[in-house]
Amino acid sequence: MSLVGGLLVAVQAVAAQSVQIDNDQDTVEARYLHLRGLDTLNGTTRDLDLEVGQTIRYGYLEIAAEACRVPRGDPAADAYAFLRIRDLREEAPRFSGWMFASSPAVSALDHPRYDVWVLSCNNR
Repeated sequence: MSLVGGLLVAVQAVAAQSVQIDNDQDTVEARYLHLRGLDTLNGTTRDLDLEVGQTIRYGYLEIAAEACRVPRGDPAADAYAFLRIRDLREEAPRFSGWMFASSPAVSALDHPRYDVWVLSCNNR
């Protein structure tokens, strides 16, 4: 990766960290995340389940779940997960910030091969 490409990835990661959940909705912490990964090279999807604090591997990605929140009144309505996603072949994270199940494009992973998004959070 070139120096410019590396700097761009680092800037994107810092920008993603600044995204905060700032609304009037009362949320509660959830312990488990349900994600979906898409390998765009071969067109396959895989559901990924992990616990907050856990790190898993999906292809060349390392996905760390740091937090997950759901609306107190309607936990099935939406999910907000704070994720750190790194390509194992790179130093800087590809994504670091909140992902929203209801609006995956608002804060998304930028990777040429993989796409990852939040489906739900729960306490099982």
